[in-house]
Amino acid sequence: MTSPNSTELPSVLIDLVLESPDVQDFLNRSAVLAARELSGPDSPVSCAVTLLYKSRPRVVASSSDEATLMDEIQYSYGDGPCLTAAHSGKTVLVEDLAAEQRWPDYTSEVSRHGLRSLLAVPIALSGDYLSALNLYADREDAFPEATVQAAESFARHSAAAVRLAIRITDTASRAEDLIAAMRSRTTIDIAIGIIMGESRCSQQQAFEVLRAASSHRNVKLREVAESVVASVNGRPAETHFDG
Repeated sequence: MTSPNSTELPSVLIDLVLESPDVQDFLNRSAVLAARELSGPDSPVSCAVTLLYKSRPRVVASSSDEATLMDEIQYSYGDGPCLTAAHSGKTVLVEDLAAEQRWPDYTSEVSRHGLRSLLAVPIALSGDYLSALNLYADREDAFPEATVQAAESFARHSAAAVRLAIRITDTASRAEDLIAAMRSRTTIDIAIGIIMGESRCSQQQAFEVLRAASSHRNVKLREVAESVVASVNGRPAETHFDG
């Protein structure tokens, strides 16, 4: 088995963040890198990354469809190695799925897919996020101590890159939400101005007209405002926040 040099891995992962066009691409490339670096000459492994946000799990990356399926099967049972690793912050090693007693239903089903051993390593995040790196192999005892240590090192170094990816996503999402809110507010203000001009009423009265129409039609206030603007302009309102 080969493993990235411990001094090189952080920069390799940060490079992946910077080179990837989006967070999903970064996570998938990280999973492929983990599977490649943690496979042995005679024991190839597949990799999936589980991310839990407010205790809701999902596969955010994988090196194969099989690895994705194995994680999703675990979610259906509500417990298993990767969920245990994510919640406990401790590595979970299953050397022989046929002999494993902790999650009998899950391990029985995974065994039917031809897998024989697995390794789940927590990825330390923060806030409402939990994560685990999950490795699957089709032979027993595929994860000797050296591989376990290498996987833990990979997870430890990848945590910073995953946190950065999450932060980038959260920041972009907040920016998009802010722009959308500003667009909505501008459209509503334009509609209020139109109603004030046509009805010769106050700003508050014009707003009440919009709100009453929104309630009566059971549509969002912004949509009512857009229809008011379109009725005058013949097209939706243009704002300085439109791309």
